[in-house]
Amino acid sequence: MNIYVGNLPFSVDDNALRLLFEPYGPVQSATVVMDRETSRPRGFGFVEMGAAEGQAAIKALNGFRLESRELKVNEAQPRESRGPRGGGPNRR
Repeated sequence: MNIYVGNLPFSVDDNALRLLFEPYGPVQSATVVMDRETSRPRGFGFVEMGAAEGQAAIKALNGFRLESRELKVNEAQPRESRGPRGGGPNRR
C-alpha cells in the first residue's frame, strides 16, 4: 500500500519518516519529496507498507501532531496526468 503523508515538518528526512511508521509494521520504503531546484523538502512524502499495517498506520497517524504540525495521512491516489509544461529555455 502506498501512503501519502502531508504537512510534514521540514526537519523530517526519509529515515525519520520510516521510524514514524515502523511501529505499525515493516516499511518497504519511506521517501520525503524534495524540491528539484532548491533540494529542500517540500513538506510531504510517501510510505510503502503492507495493506493491513498501512491501514493501521493511517488510522493512528492521520491528525498526529509532529513538531506542532498536524499530519495528513491517507492512501495515496494515482497521480493525475498533466499536460506538457512550458517555461524552458527554448520557449517562444
